[in-house]
Amino acid sequence: MSKPLKQIHLAAHFPGVNNTTVWSDPEAGSHIEFSSFAHFARTSERAKFDFLFLAEGLRLREQGGHIYDLDVVGRPDTFTVLAALAAVTEHLGLTGTINSTFNEPYEVARQFAGLDHLSGGRAAWNVVTSWDAFTGENFRRGGFLPQSERYSRAKEFLSATNELFDSWNGDEIVADRQTGTFLSDAKAGAFVHQGRHFDIEGQFNVPRSPQGRPVIFQAGDSEEGRDFAASSADAIFSRYATLKEGQAFYTDVKGRLGRYGRRPDQLLILPAATFVLGDTDTDAEERARGIRRRQVSGATAIKHLEFVWNRDLSAYDPDGPLPDIDPDLGEHTIARGRAQVRMYRDPLATAREWRERAAANKWSIRDLVIETGNRQSFVGTPDTVAATINEFVQADASDGFILAPHITPGGLDDFADKVVPLLQERGVYRTEYEGTTLRDHLGLAHPDDARAEREAS
Repeated sequence: MSKPLKQIHLAAHFPGVNNTTVWSDPEAGSHIEFSSFAHFARTSERAKFDFLFLAEGLRLREQGGHIYDLDVVGRPDTFTVLAALAAVTEHLGLTGTINSTFNEPYEVARQFAGLDHLSGGRAAWNVVTSWDAFTGENFRRGGFLPQSERYSRAKEFLSATNELFDSWNGDEIVADRQTGTFLSDAKAGAFVHQGRHFDIEGQFNVPRSPQGRPVIFQAGDSEEGRDFAASSADAIFSRYATLKEGQAFYTDVKGRLGRYGRRPDQLLILPAATFVLGDTDTDAEERARGIRRRQVSGATAIKHLEFVWNRDLSAYDPDGPLPDIDPDLGEHTIARGRAQVRMYRDPLATAREWRERAAANKWSIRDLVIETGNRQSFVGTPDTVAATINEFVQADASDGFILAPHITPGGLDDFADKVVPLLQERGVYRTEYEGTTLRDHLGLAHPDDARAEREAS
């Protein structure tokens, strides 16, 4: 008997933070004006996407002591944008990255419970940690937390916020006009949490929201990150773009769920993905090459090389050969706040490998950065892209994808109009929303239902 077709989950990432948008394109719009976010969200909802996702940076990245201004710089507060989008959408989930290192459980729980109420049950939280003291300098506790303790705090942070969400059962508000009774329980919202990182006590002032708790996302790829997702998250982002790598990640993370008494369907795996469409596959490939060259300008290529060399390379020609000097292995980093720096754990080995590849292929600095950097995930005609996305999901390389176009706000329009109908024709993607909450869209149980199921088993 053949396996039933999996339904594909799709979401949209409004890029700009840690991303290579082509903001200089004439079709690109503002990353601050609300009209850009509204257009992007409405297109996502028209395409019946599960949710819209906003990443967040807590400090502007620097290079050589100056703001790195080759990418999009700055954006309004995540909660402000998501709350505004709740008013111009009806079904689309609203997912925000909020840091667990520099915030407090009560504040974050209050904000997400409020967003869930205002949106009718569409809030989701991407729980992240901060990895460097550079970001922490913006906060009172700058740099206090060793990297080895990031997930310890994050786990307790999430546990504490869940206690706050659960401090209301949902039936306390009776609002009886005849008797003048508003609450059936004067201790509604009471909580006490005592732990290593937090010692808090009081009453949570936001009644139980439609989803009970926001949907929880996680993005870590370390052993700790994968275990954190398996124990606590509803979905995990993945960076693996090939079928084989995706299947390996999928098998590994889903295989961890049993340790925490969870089933494979209780955690979704959603890789980030980019795409380029064309009238023919060849046309799309040519467009993709052009987009990559716009994403990696000469100045961008030099800055990227500095991540590895840890030196000022501004005197080098991006269309010339790689530097013959070795990377600086000093303690300082020229690119502060850049997560990419952590990717190159052995700069000398990376430099040797890149020189060999550049020499063998006659690549310039810019050519090398283009060829070794992130490529578009799906390139081809709408039919080719639809078929490839479906192949990945049916082959258990993912449960769907979070799409990040290279242009905002109109970068999703063609995908919504040309690829989504083909997925619908294949019977692997919804034609209408069947529920009202984000948990409904993702096929996730309400926390109260999940708890009742655990207690009955």
